[in-house]
Amino acid sequence: MHPIVIIGSGMAGYAAAREFRKLNAEQELIMICSDDAANYAKPTLSNAYTGKKAPEQIALGDAGKMAAQLNMQIRNHTWVKSIDAAAHQLLLQQADGAESKQAYSKLVLAVGANPIRLAISGDGSDDIHVVNNLNDYKAFRGQIDQCAEKRVVILGAGLIGCEFANDLQNTGHNVTVIDLAPLPLGRLLPAHVAEAFKQNLEDTGIHFALSTTVEKVSKDSAGHYLVTLANGQNFKADIVLSAIGLQPNIALAKDAGILTSRGVLTNAGLETNQPDIYAMGDCAEVNGTLLPYVMPIMQQARALAKTLNGDRTAVHYPAMPVAVKTPAAPLTVLPAPLTAEVTWETDETEDGMLAKATDSEGTLRGFVLLGAAAGKQRLALTKLVPDLIPLSV
Repeated sequence: MHPIVIIGSGMAGYAAAREFRKLNAEQELIMICSDDAANYAKPTLSNAYTGKKAPEQIALGDAGKMAAQLNMQIRNHTWVKSIDAAAHQLLLQQADGAESKQAYSKLVLAVGANPIRLAISGDGSDDIHVVNNLNDYKAFRGQIDQCAEKRVVILGAGLIGCEFANDLQNTGHNVTVIDLAPLPLGRLLPAHVAEAFKQNLEDTGIHFALSTTVEKVSKDSAGHYLVTLANGQNFKADIVLSAIGLQPNIALAKDAGILTSRGVLTNAGLETNQPDIYAMGDCAEVNGTLLPYVMPIMQQARALAKTLNGDRTAVHYPAMPVAVKTPAAPLTVLPAPLTAEVTWETDETEDGMLAKATDSEGTLRGFVLLGAAAGKQRLALTKLVPDLIPLSV
């Protein structure tokens, strides 16, 4: 029997391998990835400064350690050039350009997502950092640790942008956050909560430039940057970080005849339209839903492990609140489904607010907890929210 092959060494790939090994210790398992296959928790990158973690302290294990731990072969620094779905075979390329083929019995696409990059003019635009993996973070820290004035401009006031802003401001940096939206976390929060969240972050010294976008990033002879906005504002920076969102990696799947939309399309069993090929993690659009968060990945890994072991299982999504790592404004969000018509009701707490989204039948469909006191209600409220999607295969 050919091995089960996992493409990708991120949180999704390792979670799938770990869960499968709990059920099956013997089946041959191979992980293929283009990076070094270091195992680490990606969410730790956006608060590593506050946690006093140097980049070299973040990885939990290298490829050798993980291969031994999970009894699998890890082929790192290896690219999957194409998938022959009919033949159940991959075309691989090594770092030296040598090509080879790898057969599979079942294939898991855990290829993640890439940062979206804005088209920005100026001779400093190529220096804009993104942090989507540990190597990105090492490059970012390598530059920012050399900055005397510690002026940071962050593009994007979404979840990751706000987490980085809080982490950097908390460690003595001077942070400006720019976004086209009128408020931070505009896609996750109702406006009145987003306004309070913004105020809490501003109270720490974080500056927001909203309802505008970056047009140009110029570099001077000293290596500093001038960030020019569409509204005419200018900001000086020692480093610029882009955190405006992620785009699922779908090219490999698309070329193999796998159906894609925003992500790689799967049913509730994480099955694509091609036999024995599955997708999970940030690249997977499960029954029309993209959920690039930790808890959905864990749910997917548990279900997929059973399927790979012969017990076809649908992923189960309970209510899964997202904890935003902004200590200056402790925030927990359970977004209401986009298809649900809800009404927001807000109660003030001693240090923030509790906002509940209820539907026409009075069922709680989502909530936002701002402040440490409000956060204590997280578990009780989560139990009241129906499963995000009733899934079956």
